[in-house]
Parts: sequence; structure tokens; C-alpha cells
Amino acid sequence: MKRMAIVVMALMSITLTCAQTYKTVNDINYTIKTDSYAQERLKLDVYYPTNLKDCPVVVWFHGGGLEAGQKEIPQKLKDMGYVVVGANYRLLPNVTVDKTIDDAAEAVAWVFRHAKEFGGDPRKIVVTGHSAGGYLAMMLCLNKVWLKNYDIDADSVWMYVPFSGQAITHYNVRKMQGIPPLQATIDEYAPLYWVRPDCPPLVLICGDREKELYGRYDENQYLARMMKLAGHQHTYLYEIDGHDHGAMVDPSFHILNTHISQMLK
Repeated sequence: MKRMAIVVMALMSITLTCAQTYKTVNDINYTIKTDSYAQERLKLDVYYPTNLKDCPVVVWFHGGGLEAGQKEIPQKLKDMGYVVVGANYRLLPNVTVDKTIDDAAEAVAWVFRHAKEFGGDPRKIVVTGHSAGGYLAMMLCLNKVWLKNYDIDADSVWMYVPFSGQAITHYNVRKMQGIPPLQATIDEYAPLYWVRPDCPPLVLICGDREKELYGRYDENQYLARMMKLAGHQHTYLYEIDGHDHGAMVDPSFHILNTHISQMLK
């Protein structure tokens, strides 16, 4: 009987493993833009479960100060029952920031239109990313015009979860304007400029306020305060003590996954 029980458990383990197999499709061109830099850069990877349907879809924008970085599928998002999309965008100073944000919007629009092909649910799309990627997520959330350009309502995104995104005008955008990184400005390229009460849940995650990059936590704290004053009921702010701008990434995935689980309930 004991041997039979072991065999049954082994078979159950094999079945469970088979039930959660994943594939990755790399370098999908998502753009309608025809210039050579766009054709070179505007690609995405899709990681998806092969036999699940109506899964949450996580769109991940990489960091790198808007000047560097490559698309990726974060390890912490694998084997979670999600469809994960890692997208590239064009980089400063090769283009201006409006083109970079537009690329991010086009990538999200592509995901809305193709999520079902990979077992994803377009009603459960989460837009997230670290640092520059978090900034892009904030801009798409708060200024609805970017996604509207691709016939997508920014409020049809299930949730936005920027990791250490910049709430004021991004420091490398200011650099292109001749403004030093510690001189704060808020213009149309600052998420703070677009505070509004009616967007989907906004989950702001930062590292330790004393270790973060250029006061990043304090910017997010002010954004959270202004969102709540404007009447937004679902802005959340997390500070990960003892973690700097880079180290905060791994523990942030736990917060992201927790909020997805709560949304699924």
C-alpha cells in the first residue's frame, strides 16, 4: 500500500508539472512605425502557459534611465500562471521622450489585441516595470492620451504597478532640456502633472527613502498624497526598508503578486 501511494503521488507530481508548462516567443515586432530604429528596437517577448486560459497578463518595461536596457521576462514572474510580456522601446537621446512613451503605449495596445492568442485575458492586463519602466507605466496610467492614440482606454488596464518610477519629469528628459538631475521640474512629461481620481488601481513601490535614487520614494509619496486628495480610492504606496534602487526589485514582485491575487478574488 505504501509503494502504491508513492507511485500515485509521483504520477500526481508529473501531471501537475505537465499542467504548468510554459513557452516563450521572442522578438515579435509590435510596431506600425517604419523607420529603421523603430524596426530594430520595437520588439517584445511573450512568456505564456501552454494550457491555461484567461490568465492575468503582465506587461514589463525594463529600466535603464530611458537611455539603456533590454526587454526581459523577470524570473520572479515565471511559473505563476501569468502571460508575461517584456517589451523594448526606443531610447533617449536617439529619440525624444514623447516617442519613447508612444512606443510603450503601442506595446500595451498590441498586448490588448493579442493576449488571447497566448491564453491571456485582456480584461486582466497589468502594466509594470522598474525605474524608467515604472515611469512609463505611470505616464500611461495618468495621461490617457497615449493609449487613446491606439484606441485603447487607459482605464481598461486592470492595474498599474510601477517599481521605483519617477513621478516628476524624468531626470534624463531634464538632461536633454539642459536641466541637472537635482533640479526638479514638473511638466507634461511628469506623472504628477496628470493626477486624476478615476484611474485603475495604482500600486507604487519604492526602496528605502534614504537609499533610493534622487529622492524617488519622496516623489512617489507626494504622488500618492495628491492622488488621494484628488479622490482616487485605490492608490497604494510601499517602501521596502533597507533596499536601494536596484535591490528593491526582487521583493517588489511579492507585492505585485499579492495585488494580482487580491484582484482575482
